[in-house]
Amino acid sequence: MSRRKRPPRPPRRTAPTVCPCGLPAPYDECCGRLHRGEARAATAEQLMRSRYSAFAVGDEAYLLRSWHPSTRPPRVALDAGTRWTGLEILGTTDGTAFHSTGTVEFLARYTEGGRVGELHENSRFARHEGDWVYLDALTSG
Repeated sequence: MSRRKRPPRPPRRTAPTVCPCGLPAPYDECCGRLHRGEARAATAEQLMRSRYSAFAVGDEAYLLRSWHPSTRPPRVALDAGTRWTGLEILGTTDGTAFHSTGTVEFLARYTEGGRVGELHENSRFARHEGDWVYLDALTSG
């Protein structure tokens, strides 16, 4: 009598956690797909959200990959003492499938050394080799 082999079971996964970007989806199905290279950002806002999530999870490699080569630093100094606690998108201009540039104004909240802080920025994004990438931050004045 021959025994049939059962197909291997998929590995057990831990319960999905909510994505740090603020969208109501598990990290693995949201920004995690972009971080792992399984998907590409369709809009400048989606790239902004994925970059915020990369800061929250400490993914320096993704931050560098999603930075325009003309403005990309050699490394990103991630501080283990900084905990990113929330992202609010304040506005966008352009940055869709029909554009080659766009901006995203946002407020990112964090705690550092027991202190609460926030970063308010209006970021510029551009397409590079077909992908959305972070270019730089607009300055006021």
